[in-house]
Amino acid sequence: MALDPNLATQLKAYLENLREPIELVASLDDGAKSAELDALLVEIEGMSGQITRRVAEGGELDERVPSFAITRVSDPQVSVRFAGIPMGHEFTSLVLALLQVGGHPSKASQDLIDQVKGLTGEHHFETFFSLSCQNCPDVVQALNLMSVLNPAITHTAIDGAVFPTEAEQRGVLAVPTVFHNGEAFGSGRMELAEIVGKVDELSGGDAAARAAEELSAREPYDVLVVGGGPAGASAAIYAARKGIRTGLVAERFGGQVLDTMSIENLISVPHTEGPKLAADLERHVNEYDVDLIRSRAAAGLSEGENGLTVVDLGNGAALSGRTVVLATGARWRTMGVPGEEEYRNKGVTFCPHCDGPLFKGKRIAVIGGGNSGVEAAIDLAGIVGHVTLIEFMDEMRADEVLQRKLRSLPNVDIRLGTKTTEVVGDGGKVTGLVVEPRDGGDSEELALEGVFVQIGLLPNTEWLGDAVELSERGEIVIDGVGRTSMPGVFAAGDCTVEPYKQIVTALGAGSTASLSAFDHLIRTSAPDEESAIAATKAADGPLEAGDQIDVPDSVGAHA
Repeated sequence: MALDPNLATQLKAYLENLREPIELVASLDDGAKSAELDALLVEIEGMSGQITRRVAEGGELDERVPSFAITRVSDPQVSVRFAGIPMGHEFTSLVLALLQVGGHPSKASQDLIDQVKGLTGEHHFETFFSLSCQNCPDVVQALNLMSVLNPAITHTAIDGAVFPTEAEQRGVLAVPTVFHNGEAFGSGRMELAEIVGKVDELSGGDAAARAAEELSAREPYDVLVVGGGPAGASAAIYAARKGIRTGLVAERFGGQVLDTMSIENLISVPHTEGPKLAADLERHVNEYDVDLIRSRAAAGLSEGENGLTVVDLGNGAALSGRTVVLATGARWRTMGVPGEEEYRNKGVTFCPHCDGPLFKGKRIAVIGGGNSGVEAAIDLAGIVGHVTLIEFMDEMRADEVLQRKLRSLPNVDIRLGTKTTEVVGDGGKVTGLVVEPRDGGDSEELALEGVFVQIGLLPNTEWLGDAVELSERGEIVIDGVGRTSMPGVFAAGDCTVEPYKQIVTALGAGSTASLSAFDHLIRTSAPDEESAIAATKAADGPLEAGDQIDVPDSVGAHA
């Protein structure tokens, strides 16, 4: 397998950062996949004098073929393993593994690195991924790093499409799925801090309590942003540019953007992918003095002392801000029928791009006839054996061009005016779906092995209780500048009554809410505080006018 010339050039440049010799130890057979993997490893070996490759023999041969280990020559305990060929979204995971095993330092915070090194006990991880999964690399990379930092931790990343029998035997119907010491550990996107906290808890450590105590001791922020999607990132950047103390706490930086495969309507960016945009947003936030607190979910909002607003976190910590911007976004809406939660990630899934390859040749259903549902059905029809699209209304709401494409596919059935009443299974995986006519009639059970739910979004606002006014749909009620019903608290993005749930509108709403928070600080500050804030505003320009001139002289070169 030969790398694309541009990709090969980039990889060779990265490998110049290797500090220690590494060895690629391949477990191969006579199959085509083994030949493909070996060709890749031979090419990588030729890119650096720090890399050698050899083929495992005898007892050293791994149980999974094809696979390979990346091992530090000076300390063979520092090693990670890939079962399959880590291309697609996992190519970055391969590059990072090569660098980190080769001694190049991680960009993770020193606090997290110290936590990983301090984990006790033996921890053997296996992660099933698919090459089309944009959520998998974060998990694979986090566990690879942990295995590099702590000799008592091992990790094997397994391509479920290359090892489908094992995936099926172990009940893997969604990716990423992680096993810890042979037992189910978690499924879906997880960040390093979340994994470390969970392992620490399993080991009886007290890292979680210490982390909560440390967070609670932090000084109040001038602007505290809750949420790390486009709205939250925009709000944090606009606040930090004012030179005021800014914090951003997020359960998952990037939010729903991470689950978006293709983005073509972000003005001035003709095309990008969700994970890339999320990474770009985070890089932009990190260019400013923003205290970024990751993998922490908000659990409550209340008025504190001295005019502060308190945000309680799920780990028991509490942060406070003179102003707060709520940008917690939304999540996939569920059907709310029996069996749905029981079989979540056991056949019920929400990401066709991530999990579609696991259902190759099988019968599946897509729930929802909007653009998302129809696009999912079209994509899946090229992978699975048969697709049944189920829409509650008497007509689909998707764009006509998408409907025409869907109706042209030979392995797709469309059921309109139909409601789902139950997901059924054998205790381990989905075996069918019970449906009936919306207007009444006999129910029937459709025999299938997967259900892809695509019926819209729900705002992430349950944690707010009655702290701020919510609409009947649970969305935060705001005025034209992002103010909520609670003084000093502003909101932006998909968690609000803003009717158009788009990335570009979230970016604008986040900046609006942040500017409103800054204006609130000016109007409510004590005289000495007001002078300092006003000076900051004057230096940056009224109403963020400085943004209009803060560009490189050679801006044309970036077009």
